[in-house]
Amino acid sequence: MSEPAKVTLDIWSDVMCPWCVIGLGQLDKALAGMSGEVDATIRFHPFELNPDMADEGEEQAAHIQRKYGRTPEQSAGVRDTLKSAAERAGYSFDYTGKGEPPPAMMWNTRLAHRVLTWALRDFGPDRQMQLKRALFDAHFRERRNMGDPEVLADVAEGAGLPRIGALEAMIDPAIDAMVTAGERQAWDMNVSGVPAVVINGKLLVPGAQEPEVYASLIRKVLSREAEGKA
Repeated sequence: MSEPAKVTLDIWSDVMCPWCVIGLGQLDKALAGMSGEVDATIRFHPFELNPDMADEGEEQAAHIQRKYGRTPEQSAGVRDTLKSAAERAGYSFDYTGKGEPPPAMMWNTRLAHRVLTWALRDFGPDRQMQLKRALFDAHFRERRNMGDPEVLADVAEGAGLPRIGALEAMIDPAIDAMVTAGERQAWDMNVSGVPAVVINGKLLVPGAQEPEVYASLIRKVLSREAEGKA
């Protein structure tokens, strides 16, 4: 029996992006269906949807209306679409925090990207994945302040990473330079939205795709690589 084929999936993503968590769920399903066929390494890279967002954040509905010009009715329709897509991907946006749910907010994610970049650099892809999933839950399901260093440190600690290391990463110029470099790489590839998945550094897959699409494209890249080695 042959060994699983190695595949590296580089994903540009933002914690604020609902389609990013949906896309991750779809990719999870694709890889589960390829068990024994591929051995995947997933790395997350920074992309800020709202780099100029103020520290106090902005209420989600107001932000969407301002940025995209949607009416409340249109926004409600988009939320229904997202909820259905998330359910198919195995993710729920339902509030799981304590007490009454606070308003859904949009936050500046620069600090979150610094912590994610640090996690990948110092602890590797698997630990970064744990942190990424924890940050998605903290934002979408617990509605915590994703721009607050203490909240981010709490989430990192809950994901098994050292709290003091997370706090230090948020003020580390070297880490911030890595975030800038990661975003520049996205611009160089003409990535204008997320999620964006790059398979083995060869094929860029924009948007949240269905599991069968991810699986088909991974197999396509691996097949081309195998042909090149023949």
